[in-house]
Amino acid sequence: MNPTSLGLVIAIAIAVAGVWTLSRERAPPPTTVAGLPDLPADLVPPPMVEVVLPASFTPTEVMGERAFTTFCAACHGSNAAGREGIAPPLVHRIYHPAHHSDEAFHIAARHGVRAHHWRFGNMPPIEGVTRAEVTTIIAFVRALQRANGIE
Repeated sequence: MNPTSLGLVIAIAIAVAGVWTLSRERAPPPTTVAGLPDLPADLVPPPMVEVVLPASFTPTEVMGERAFTTFCAACHGSNAAGREGIAPPLVHRIYHPAHHSDEAFHIAARHGVRAHHWRFGNMPPIEGVTRAEVTTIIAFVRALQRANGIE
């Protein structure tokens, strides 16, 4: 094989390898929240409170549960039960609607919030969440609160 043919074969082999590498399915990157390590399940901090689930959710509350899982659960835990050492439970008397209005949740999501009830540190703004999504998250959290005697 002459040098030109050999070079052409090598170039084609490299191109095929590159296309193959780029076309392979890859696992999505782990979901992380700013400042939180990607922990194995056995190292995830336990919930801070036990949350009783309502018998059913409205369609808006179901959408809120999905949005909560996407934007909030990494810190605030499954069903807003909090995570020891990371973020407080939202199913807690401190977040009673008369003390933390729905608008307070909107402000916290949009601008973040300075720590004032707990010692977890400040909450950063939540990137990528819309006001409409926060509204459904609030509906979900309020349903959880009602099911746990916080009205």
